[in-house]
Amino acid sequence: MTTEIILAGFGGQGILFAGKILAYCGLIAGKELSWLPSYGPEMRGGTANCSVCISDEPIGSPVVTTPDYLIAMNGPSYKKFIDAVKPDGLVLFDNSIVEETCERTDITAISLPATDIATNAGLNGAANMVLLGRMLAETNLFDMDTVKKAMEKCIPPKRAHLIEANLKAIALGMAEKK
Repeated sequence: MTTEIILAGFGGQGILFAGKILAYCGLIAGKELSWLPSYGPEMRGGTANCSVCISDEPIGSPVVTTPDYLIAMNGPSYKKFIDAVKPDGLVLFDNSIVEETCERTDITAISLPATDIATNAGLNGAANMVLLGRMLAETNLFDMDTVKKAMEKCIPPKRAHLIEANLKAIALGMAEKK
């Protein structure tokens, strides 16, 4: 089984970091994986997206053209990728920022005020983790123990104080599933 994910937004929203967490979760779970970042020369404020493939078998290409899951953190990213999501796929988007509504009836679309949730919890800049948490709750792709181990691998020791805040944001996203 192969799961293909695209995470997309503006540079500085933590898109690549969220993708890296998913990739490390795959490594820890003993899966085959690829993580392919893509960002404009502007970096912060420009466009950023990454493709993550997690599989039980070798991955032929790291390029994701029809994702099973999409996390969109801004309107341009939502518009760019929404039509590419596979039928029966899952789309999560931050409706604190994304004004569009999903017209597709062949996918599950979840709009979540991720930026507002993170900000109200004192976790400015953690909307990416709120959306990731909701995706994990919807898909059961990885458990919280695996996510914590991935966080510890991705965040350098000098920034270890950020682990707890990121885990809290993921838990907030998971709690949004009703």
